Amino acid sequence: MRVLLVSTYDLGRQPFGLASPAAWLRSAGVQVDCVDTSRENLSDQRIASAGLVAFYLPMHTATRLASPLIDRVRRVNPDARVAAYGLYAPLNAAWLRERGVEYILGPEGEVELTTLASGATLHGMPNREPQGFAPPVGRRLLVIPHRGNLPPLANYAQLQMPDGSTRIVGSTDATRGCKHLCRHCPIVPVYKGRFHAIPMDAVLADIRQQVAAGAQHISFGDPDFLNGPTHARRIVERLAVEFPRLTYDVTIKIEHILNHASLLPVLATTGCLFITSAVESIDDEVLRHLAKGHTRADFVAAVHLCRDVGIALAPTFVAFTPWTTIEGYKQLLQTLEEFDLVEQVASIQLAIRLLITNNSPLLELPDIQAVIADFDPASLTWPWNHPDPRVDALQQQVMRRVGNNPRAPRAELFEAIKGLSEGPTDSGRESRHHLTLSPQPAIPILSENWYCCAEPSAEDMRLV
Repeated sequence: MRVLLVSTYDLGRQPFGLASPAAWLRSAGVQVDCVDTSRENLSDQRIASAGLVAFYLPMHTATRLASPLIDRVRRVNPDARVAAYGLYAPLNAAWLRERGVEYILGPEGEVELTTLASGATLHGMPNREPQGFAPPVGRRLLVIPHRGNLPPLANYAQLQMPDGSTRIVGSTDATRGCKHLCRHCPIVPVYKGRFHAIPMDAVLADIRQQVAAGAQHISFGDPDFLNGPTHARRIVERLAVEFPRLTYDVTIKIEHILNHASLLPVLATTGCLFITSAVESIDDEVLRHLAKGHTRADFVAAVHLCRDVGIALAPTFVAFTPWTTIEGYKQLLQTLEEFDLVEQVASIQLAIRLLITNNSPLLELPDIQAVIADFDPASLTWPWNHPDPRVDALQQQVMRRVGNNPRAPRAELFEAIKGLSEGPTDSGRESRHHLTLSPQPAIPILSENWYCCAEPSAEDMRLV
């Protein structure tokens, strides 16, 4: 049986979620075709020649973008088996089945996809809401992702350096899952606090093949690189020995930056250029509702720790939540100015609105039940309205301002956003601001912005 693996979007990275199952399938003697529709067209011929079509759904935007392609597969090749795997597959199981997807797999679908490709039927497939995910031991085997039939790395997001040069970016995962239970995170209802390490030799072999293909920088896609701190340290120390000029970036919780501060110098000396951290808010009350595990003071401490070792901290935010206030939003902007973080925050982060997906633990909160409407199958979210209409209006204004100027300098957009937050002038016009920020050093920036569990809609993808 010929298998077609389809990715619609993976943050501008060459999809690990295609490369890993492709390796498993090839090792079983299965013919595999991979298509990343964010970088190439999917022809009817490729669809028609597949016996199994599997869609990789790692995030909300990717799931929405897959919808018309699923319909197209059912129309072009009605005899094909259709599967979906990835983090957002079990979260949207009912919706996917309505669209004709027969097999709903978890974020690690390699074994099941190999079974389906052999012509077998999977027994006990989940016809219920996800009950958690504990990968069997067999998935920890050393299988090196196969990237040979994916678009070249040069076609993906690049690292833009402060001196104007660019670097080709590769990506890989060192762990899967997450041991934390942040209330708004889509990983939680699937993994339920579990994570496991990918064998170090497999991680290094994947990086090695990407360096051979031109990678000059590696972006680790782990939800938290320090879920396994010893594992992480061993990997980066090995990388620094084998590829002393290779740089990398990682994602780490504020809590882990503080708890593992002794590892920051190791990261700095082994080539880490910046750390992305899902800070989400600088309001302790909002952070409590989101169960983030840190406070505003912790965030400030993490900023200083990273600066002390020469690593840039790139915070991401869910700037608009049901608990956000106009004054709280202004305080967020003031904090970014106070600690010289404007250049380290992508402008779109100041427009992000909380995404409430199926099975989200947020739905357990009375505050959320009080503001949500019925589930919307078109957006795959539970829509909500803020108790203060001014907050929703401000979010829409900020999103429009960023969208109309997607390539504008961050400082320029920041000043415009600050003006919006202060409201109209006495004459009824939007307040105007001259650039008042002191010059800040530029930091390395990926050419496609990072999103966690608070993504823009598919229509807003034009903003990145």
